[in-house]
Amino acid sequence: MEPDPKILQATFRDLLRVALPLIITSASFTVLNFCDRMFLAWYSPVALQAAVPAGILFFTLVCGFMALAAFSNSFVAQYYGAGEYKNCARATAQALIMALCSWPLILALIPLGLFLLTASGHSPDVLAAEKQYLTILQLGGVSVPLAAASTAFFAGRGRTRIVMAGHLVGNAVNVLLNWLLIFGHGGFPEMGIRGAALASVISGFVCPAIMLTVYFSPANHRIYHTRCFRFHPAVFWRMIRFGVPSGIHMVLDLASFSFFVLMVGRVGETAFIASNIALSVNMIAFMPSIGIGQAVGTLVGQFLGRGDADSAQAVARKGLWISWGYTLVVNLSYLLMPAVYIRLFTRGGTFQVEEIFPLTYALLFCAALWGVLEATNAVLSGALRGAGDTHFVMWYHTAVAWGVFVTGEALILLRFGGGAIAAWGWAVLYFFLLAAGFIWRFRSGRWKRIQLIERSAPLPEPTEVVPL
Repeated sequence: MEPDPKILQATFRDLLRVALPLIITSASFTVLNFCDRMFLAWYSPVALQAAVPAGILFFTLVCGFMALAAFSNSFVAQYYGAGEYKNCARATAQALIMALCSWPLILALIPLGLFLLTASGHSPDVLAAEKQYLTILQLGGVSVPLAAASTAFFAGRGRTRIVMAGHLVGNAVNVLLNWLLIFGHGGFPEMGIRGAALASVISGFVCPAIMLTVYFSPANHRIYHTRCFRFHPAVFWRMIRFGVPSGIHMVLDLASFSFFVLMVGRVGETAFIASNIALSVNMIAFMPSIGIGQAVGTLVGQFLGRGDADSAQAVARKGLWISWGYTLVVNLSYLLMPAVYIRLFTRGGTFQVEEIFPLTYALLFCAALWGVLEATNAVLSGALRGAGDTHFVMWYHTAVAWGVFVTGEALILLRFGGGAIAAWGWAVLYFFLLAAGFIWRFRSGRWKRIQLIERSAPLPEPTEVVPL
């Protein structure tokens, strides 16, 4: 049976019911990226150096389209909380239309990506590998917004187990294809970094295929009219109004971080390898917080959809406690046992632990300092977006990212010739300022007064049994 959203409570149990599958999903992406970079480190130092900046740049170029499509999650959550079930499918249909329309734009951004890689000043062999990796990823880049749009229908209603299942299958396919295509196992050709990119493209369509199969199922169509797939101008433009700031925010945020990663690559090979390893390890602490933030955003949307701002505030605070606890435990693990993580990247014998250990450990220490701050930002920005407070998130995050973070990194790395430790230390200040601003905004309560959806009389509660 569809659960009655009116009995949802702001308890740890309700939060974990929605959050745990998303945490597992985020953890699977962590494992995927970790294995991807570990395999590439075994293959060659050049492949590892190229994969991280090119991968982050790719995500920067497509994340705006992803964020716009994913913002339908907030609409689905609030429509679901308000009992307007057919509008859940209408919002999802608009997100799918946006995702499909983004493909030509993603392809058109390939020259820009290649130009930015060239301007980064990396060595010729690394640059050539970066360009191969980025181009292949961009060609199949539509899978990213398509996955965001198709999963929003389920995540917005709190059906996060099917989202988890879809991503777990897709990520498992990706890891397997990485192993086969990077090294040439199982009769496949040895493709190195090109194989890693091709594995990502192929597996990227697995999750959307699963989600859309369930979305268009007869049972879901009976309740939500999911097969009535058409353009709804009122819903579409309302989603554009609130979703575009979310997309711009994510693009500018990741662009600032891409600048950071690309500029560290100019310091030297050892610094670049150490930085890429530290970033890969740090994902273990950070990615689950993204899942918690998504769950908090979903529940905030559902609570506000039925006019319960107090529960929305309570669930965000509980999300913070869960995220802080997890992050602290993981941060301690790689501070107390750094060699365990670092040796995973040196197993292939392409470089030695002794060459990179001191710098990598220092960077992991910086990452531990900003770990709780990152967790705070993920949860509170998720809560604010779930409420529709996308304009504040966009403007504040952009101002800090480009006014403080990028400006400071440019001065440290380009003007004063600072090293990787100084650059990472400045990043700690950046995350602190972000956390301070999001805490202030959340405590102000202004997000409670935003009207994200146009309300109508709630539809009757569904009585049919509905699949995931």
